[in-house]
Amino acid sequence: MEKVPMTAPGYDRLEAEHKQLKSVDRPDVIKAIAEAREHGDLSENAEYHSARERQSFIEGRILELESLMSRAEIIDPATLDGDTVKFGAHVTVVDEDTDEEKTYQIVGEVEADIEAGLLNLNSPLARALIGKEKGDSVEVSTPGGGRGYEITAIEFS
Repeated sequence: MEKVPMTAPGYDRLEAEHKQLKSVDRPDVIKAIAEAREHGDLSENAEYHSARERQSFIEGRILELESLMSRAEIIDPATLDGDTVKFGAHVTVVDEDTDEEKTYQIVGEVEADIEAGLLNLNSPLARALIGKEKGDSVEVSTPGGGRGYEITAIEFS
């Protein structure tokens, strides 16, 4: 089985979702199915079919989370250092066209959230940044054309 790299906070989020699904959502949907069955004919019972569909989603997500957590390779960025960008690094870049500055943390695919500044390790920008140093420029191909970024800071925390 292939290991899934992630940070401790990313693993904690998966664990919290797993706990929520097993201890709250699963019992709720079982109750909803039981209530829908009491309404009679199941072939025309939209509540029953909706609850069963929700149950299927919950059970699938529980299995997916259990698989991810069993294969998790938790990497603590605070134990890393160096002058090059690698997994877990907080990287500050400046867009060479707009001078807009952004900071991203390079994280695993399952915990990526671009709005929160968590950049997927397999994204084009992250792949371009990996191995680079402060002051280096990278060129990234995007659907809107090429973008250039300069690395202004690399931190491990």
